[in-house]
Amino acid sequence: MSSVFNKIIFSAALLAMGSLLHTPVQAQLRVEVSGVGSSQIPVAIAAFADEILAPQQITSIIKDDLNRSGYFKIIDADAVITETASVNFDEWRKRGAEALVVGSVQRLADGRFDVRYRLLDTVKSVSLSGFSVATPPTNTRLTAHKIADDIYEKLTGVPGAFATRIAYVTKAGNEYRLEVADADGDGIKVALRSNEPIISPAWSADGTKVAYVSFEAKKPVVWVQNLVTGERRIVANFKGNNSAPAWSPDGSRLAVALSRDGLTQIYTVNADGSGLQKLTSSSGIDTEPQFSADGQSVYFLSDRGGSPQIYRINASGGEAKRVTFNGSYNITPRISPDGRTLAYISRRDNKFQLYVLDLATGQEQRLSDTTKDESPSFSPNGRYIMYATESGRRGALAVVSVDGKVKQKLTVQAGDIREPTWGPFMK
Repeated sequence: MSSVFNKIIFSAALLAMGSLLHTPVQAQLRVEVSGVGSSQIPVAIAAFADEILAPQQITSIIKDDLNRSGYFKIIDADAVITETASVNFDEWRKRGAEALVVGSVQRLADGRFDVRYRLLDTVKSVSLSGFSVATPPTNTRLTAHKIADDIYEKLTGVPGAFATRIAYVTKAGNEYRLEVADADGDGIKVALRSNEPIISPAWSADGTKVAYVSFEAKKPVVWVQNLVTGERRIVANFKGNNSAPAWSPDGSRLAVALSRDGLTQIYTVNADGSGLQKLTSSSGIDTEPQFSADGQSVYFLSDRGGSPQIYRINASGGEAKRVTFNGSYNITPRISPDGRTLAYISRRDNKFQLYVLDLATGQEQRLSDTTKDESPSFSPNGRYIMYATESGRRGALAVVSVDGKVKQKLTVQAGDIREPTWGPFMK
């Protein structure tokens, strides 16, 4: 096994944490967007009536979400329009808008806010969608994200992912933090702090838990933490290294990489730490497991063929089959929510870059133009991939659309940020 391969697997071991905090972190993520989708839908967004009453401005959050997606051209309505107002559709068509967003905010007697919204099709002169949500002041931003999600879905046919969350690890000075934030980088909360590294965070399918590897015991140990209660549980602390946790789609089991019997191999374990089962037995090193979308298979990284490549094995065991053949160094498999696309990091011409592979056709595409990429993670709607890279000699996060046209960069003012994982849709 090459020293570089060994470094990629375990030197991500530069990250970890210690007590649950629900106070926001001061350093918010800064998002820069470049590129647009293959076609942009022109949408006019009117200011919601009385939105100044709410803690956050609903329309500005909706605009930011849709702008960040790269698939919409925002037309400023220059007007306040309620969801009950009569609309001159012809006027909006002349202004180039194919859709119009209107709404209002009302303060309720119990302190909540009634946020009302409608999405209008200006071409067909009909209402496409709309709803009313009574939300506490702390959830007005989430409500705005849900409105943006509805707009995205009604106009593209694909569910929006603005109301989802991301988790990642930051290092500032000697402190490591596992942080959770909204998909736009706002609302950062610290799940864990430590002076020892934390790596490989992974969301459970219901979005209530994160598995990760902590070095607080001076060795890699796999933990599962409930993000609601803060409760933590060790699920893998065997002899040697315990690493690379990945949840099964139903949340009942984790795939992990363990060196308890010598060379690192793939195992599965129940979410409570019981029921350990060995999945691979090779003469190489097998690591970085990832369940398929249907839970029937596990993708993993192995150097059994002489160089790091991605393989697939039945979740109950059996013969492993090689999946990647282009390039001599392919690591960190991640499967799309629909199971059709594999994302991974490939080293070519001494550059570590993000690639995707269409599993049906074998067609491969490079998505990133950076050179030190790590840790890809699909958005729950499958439209985007978040990954770690380097910007100005510091760790940063990047997001790219699966067609490679829309790119985002997320940075913090101080410290490194790495190991991203995109959370699921929340019910």
